[in-house]
Amino acid sequence: MIYSFIHCPRKENVMENSHISALSAKHAGLEARIKAETSRPMPDAILVASLKKQKLRLKEEMEAQH
Repeated sequence: MIYSFIHCPRKENVMENSHISALSAKHAGLEARIKAETSRPMPDAILVASLKKQKLRLKEEMEAQH
């Protein structure tokens, strides 16, 4: 049972990579929403600005993880 208390950096790397992958997927989803909204005849400027801010926050968080 002593082995369950040993630090496992590999598990942390997997979790970190999983977190970055999730952030990346959210970032791509926001990009798709921005593209869809801006391609409309009358895009909602407030929505686009909000989505861009969210996308920037995700990008900053991803960069901080590296």
